Amino acid sequence: MLDDALESHCMICVGTLTQNETEDPTECTAKTGTIGLIRVSKEQEDGGSNLILHGILRVDFTNWLEENEYPYATIEPSPSIPIPEYEIDQVKATLHDALYLALKNFPDTIVDRIKKSLAQADSSSSALADVVAQQFVVDPDKRRELLAEPDIKKRFEMLTREIGQEDWGSAN
Repeated sequence: MLDDALESHCMICVGTLTQNETEDPTECTAKTGTIGLIRVSKEQEDGGSNLILHGILRVDFTNWLEENEYPYATIEPSPSIPIPEYEIDQVKATLHDALYLALKNFPDTIVDRIKKSLAQADSSSSALADVVAQQFVVDPDKRRELLAEPDIKKRFEMLTREIGQEDWGSAN
């Protein structure tokens, strides 16, 4: 699968197992996945590879095909529902407040780096939600739920709740 991607468009679609893998991917794979651009691929001694992917687009798996020796599906874009313009600033501010409250015991240098990362993703509400989820949501089931949520405002609300409930402890 990786060789096919690297020899063509350098993209791969990533899905999430929802339970132990079965012969039928519809039984064990989340409906929503992500197309990722392969930025780095490093083969390991055991034959596996470590990858760095850049997420491009959320997709829904519409049909699993049996024409390849690896899981292969037809996909459709899974469009996001944008936050209404008049609500964007407030929704982002609420999420930022929850993050900074959660990080209050962390060293200033760490908080400053996080602020810079968030500022880079801030131009896109969807990207900002994805960055925060990737960095701050530990539970893979909750990350999958966030990925599948098409309404960006609801994603922000879910993230704000999750960050507020997490016990971040002291980093000192």
